[in-house]
Amino acid sequence: MKKSLLSLALCCSIISFAQRPVVSDSVAARNDKPQSAPKRTLDAESSVTTKGEVTIKNQKVPYKAIAGTLPVWDDDGKAIAGIFYTYYERTDVNDRTTRPLVISFNGGPGTASVWMQIGYTGPRILKIDDEGYPVQPYGMKDNPHSILDVADIVYVDPVNTGFSRQLVKDVPGSKFYGVNADIRYLAEWINTFVSRYNRWASPKYLIGESYGTARVAGLALELQSNHWMYLNGVILVSPTDLGIERDGPVAAALKLPYFAATAWYHKALSADLQKKDLTAFLPEVEQFTINEFIPALAMGHTISDAKKKEIAAKVARYSGISEKEVLQQNFDIPTNYFWKELLRDRGYTVGRLDSRYLGLDKKDGGDGPDFNAELTSWLHSFTPAINMYLREELKYKTDLKYYMFGPVGQWDRTNNRTGENLRAAMAQNPYLHVFVQSGYYDGACDYFNAKYNMWQMDPGGKLKDRMSWEGYRSGHMMYLRKEDLSTSNEHLREFIKKSTPKPGQPAKY
Repeated sequence: MKKSLLSLALCCSIISFAQRPVVSDSVAARNDKPQSAPKRTLDAESSVTTKGEVTIKNQKVPYKAIAGTLPVWDDDGKAIAGIFYTYYERTDVNDRTTRPLVISFNGGPGTASVWMQIGYTGPRILKIDDEGYPVQPYGMKDNPHSILDVADIVYVDPVNTGFSRQLVKDVPGSKFYGVNADIRYLAEWINTFVSRYNRWASPKYLIGESYGTARVAGLALELQSNHWMYLNGVILVSPTDLGIERDGPVAAALKLPYFAATAWYHKALSADLQKKDLTAFLPEVEQFTINEFIPALAMGHTISDAKKKEIAAKVARYSGISEKEVLQQNFDIPTNYFWKELLRDRGYTVGRLDSRYLGLDKKDGGDGPDFNAELTSWLHSFTPAINMYLREELKYKTDLKYYMFGPVGQWDRTNNRTGENLRAAMAQNPYLHVFVQSGYYDGACDYFNAKYNMWQMDPGGKLKDRMSWEGYRSGHMMYLRKEDLSTSNEHLREFIKKSTPKPGQPAKY
């Protein structure tokens, strides 16, 4: 888990003109600051509003989409950066005091909110096949699973991602590009956004994917402590380690359930294991990991030869990697090596962020794949779609490049206490609930480490009734698989409804 997560965060019919969002002159005149002619610089403040309608759970949901920028201010009130956002607001709701607001981030840390916006929760999603692979012609379609029926949503692109840009060159990168700097300035920006759109009364939720989970975990306490803004929920999609230490035997062992899930998917295990369903098989591996594998690794060279061989045989049985190689690696199989080795004899590598994806290397030898098969597939499908959507459907006109991955320098990861910050925010706020979503085939932010986060955040079990976890039969962006798009959004919908208090329900223990 102690590796750069610069990958992510952290994602067919032609529709009629009537279904497409159209520019609303009346709304634009009332709410929008007009854009200047397209250019390759960013206005600190701009917006354009369009209208749309989507059918969710057999109900028509009308909405407006505001694509625009709001400033990041310095201490003297000078705009030093412009943050691009897309805000979806359901328009047939009169009272927003009880209407939840979801604030959405992706990760990287240098990537934009594109992935969840047009892959997961938004009212419009990109066209891909049922398993998440690119198809042509590129384009967009309505998302019948969007959570817009139960919550308004704003998708936020941090500085130097998407269309967001630093505006003042002499402001040091340390103002933006680090765990704690990122949290501080984004909390200020959220305060501005909530004030501009009159959402202080609304129940509020943060959702982050991949590195975005560290972002929102830290924001929960920052907003609460320094902006006096209290949340109802934090949603962690494919979470990172959240600054929770796991070294030595623990770090080595916790990877095994992910290895087992991937090997099962590719039918690389023995017949007796393959005939079991995935969710029936994995608890067996998890129990071995906790009860036998970690203690054995902790023994180091004091373990007996017989016990060492017994453990190696079980690791090989569950991982699909030979017993000889398990021993050669001293039980600590590097994930990079696993992605190369598991299907080496078949001539394929497996994806880092989603092991269902296959890659082709120049040669079968070596210790790691030539490229991330899943990431290049996702960039293939998402990049044209987001550019078409923002520029053509949402009418945001600019010649700026949309940064799928932006220049954020050497990210300062020191003093990452985001997991502990989230625990503290929960302890101080009885309203605050946490929901975790993981894909079984995610090798960068694996599902068992996500569970470990929860266990270590709350070792005394005082918060466990407000923490929940769900797993899906896909990878890092579980929502790209059609079946999981439906179930994962439904789980979000249920979480929001469950954690929004009834009128008059006090926040107290």
